[in-house]
Amino acid sequence: MSTPLVQADEAPNPPRRGLRKGVYLVPSAFTAANIGMGFFAVMASLRGFQWLAGAEPNFAAAQAHFDNAAMAIGGAVFFDMLDGRIARMTKTTTEIGIQLDSIADVVSFGLAPALLAYVWGYGASLAEGSNLHRLAWFISFMYLMCGAFRLARFNVQSSRPRILAEGTIKVDKKSFVGLPIPVAGGLIAAIVHFTPAPLVTLGPDRARIYSVLLMLLVGTLSVMMVSTLRFSSFKTVGTGSRSMRTIILVLAVLMLILLYSQYVLLGIVLAYIFHGLLSRVVGMIWRRGESADTKIEANPVSRSGD
Repeated sequence: MSTPLVQADEAPNPPRRGLRKGVYLVPSAFTAANIGMGFFAVMASLRGFQWLAGAEPNFAAAQAHFDNAAMAIGGAVFFDMLDGRIARMTKTTTEIGIQLDSIADVVSFGLAPALLAYVWGYGASLAEGSNLHRLAWFISFMYLMCGAFRLARFNVQSSRPRILAEGTIKVDKKSFVGLPIPVAGGLIAAIVHFTPAPLVTLGPDRARIYSVLLMLLVGTLSVMMVSTLRFSSFKTVGTGSRSMRTIILVLAVLMLILLYSQYVLLGIVLAYIFHGLLSRVVGMIWRRGESADTKIEANPVSRSGD
């Protein structure tokens, strides 16, 4: 019995859709890892604070937990960088993935750094119930709120840029409006990783001074997150003809981080923040110069005798 021939107008076998559906899970897996790192940072911070609050404080154990919390926040930054880039490369960006990423950032770069700054810094070194201690509570809370507002503003501007109120800054994919919350949380984590010993070990007077400085830093980061300062997004890095050089540079930076993580991580975060601030200052000076030249051209000085 002969095998029946396939009709020419019959549709070919449908493509395998299981693999395509599985690709959508990859960015979400990195986002879940981001949340896991944030949760670990919160738990490590609480565990370190327990060692400080005991009858006989164990500073070495607290230092180890605080350092682990800081490194966990750094790991969350790494996963946060990967999930968005992978979603764009594989064209698997989804609305639920965007919202899940924002929730992960609130946990890993909002709650975890705010808690870490409190337990490592001013929470243990300032007198309980004092006005300065209450202010420390407020500073940490405002950092969390400003970070959440920064993420909400970013989501609204990215999803519905045309129906925003007049005067809202136009969304530019090459730059972020306001300091990104991963950078703010990364700076707090980098400082703790640079010197993981809690501030209370410095003595009452020095601990109080450094606690006030830390509060000023956290407050400044809060204001920068909700500001209109622009910071480069680096979303186009590695997509052009110089991608090979970018890969080599990234590998070199990763090797330096493995060898000198305490110095390199802090240097990278500070360089990114100061780059954004200096760009704003240079831009303001440049625009003032152009406006002055325009006024001179529009209103030339008349010569005597004309």
